[in-house]
Amino acid sequence: MSEYHEPVMLQQCLEGLAIKPNGIYVDLTFGGGGHSKAILEKLTDGKLLGFDQDQDAEVNAEAIDRQGFEFVQANFRFVKKYLKLYRIKQVDGVLADLGVSSHQFNKAERGFSTRFDAELDMRMDQHAPVTAKEVINEYSEADLHKIFGLYGEVRNAKTLASAIVSARAASPINTIGELKEILGRFAKRGRENKYYAQVFQALRIEVNEELKALEEALLQMEEVIKPGGRLVVMSYHSLEDRLVKNYINKGKLDGEEEKDFYGNVLKPFKAINRKPITAEEEELEINNRARSAKLRIAEKL
Repeated sequence: MSEYHEPVMLQQCLEGLAIKPNGIYVDLTFGGGGHSKAILEKLTDGKLLGFDQDQDAEVNAEAIDRQGFEFVQANFRFVKKYLKLYRIKQVDGVLADLGVSSHQFNKAERGFSTRFDAELDMRMDQHAPVTAKEVINEYSEADLHKIFGLYGEVRNAKTLASAIVSARAASPINTIGELKEILGRFAKRGRENKYYAQVFQALRIEVNEELKALEEALLQMEEVIKPGGRLVVMSYHSLEDRLVKNYINKGKLDGEEEKDFYGNVLKPFKAINRKPITAEEEELEINNRARSAKLRIAEKL
């Protein structure tokens, strides 16, 4: 558990869920189990399902010996399907703490971090077919340009994509070190780490289909959550936060509004907080991961 991050804004998440002791809850991103354990403490005869596609998370789940807790080793994009398997029609609350766990960043061989040299991997589900190495060595120049620009908001995405395609023609780019050697030529002096982080974010999102999975999960929330139930989502970059905000405020992922005959916006949720909640100063001092976190809470209508 120590390898996993301290749960970000734990108290705010618990308050957002408005937990009923006999309610049914879902933690879409189990990880080290920090949020799940705190939810379980507030349940008496309630139920909690914890989802995680990372095999390493299962070890943490095994340490929880608590009636009413079930660990589901699966991507949260399949939430409705698994609830059906457990004969659960609707739940009282869903929590998602998006992004990568500290554990994944700190294990060099997983290939998530620019701090280590390792194979370019970046899979959250280690059985998934596509690694970052395949993306770098097999994607077309146009596709690389697109993912660097869209998912990493890399300013010179086109030039970088072209350089990668040229470099791999001479020899494959298999490791973090080899990729960083190319990236170093395009990063601003003194801003190298920020540039690496943007490119790595883009690769990670592509490898794990992170935005696609989030879109699919959000669109299931209307069916999954009971009227009066809560949706609590914490995101760490603007691409995720935009999807969550659009879904809560407009009922649509693209931010378009659909209105009824009287001009009321048709949407399944109402926002509890108009602006995203951010971490307090004390938390920022002890938990660096909280710096970019944005928390949105909504109630099912």
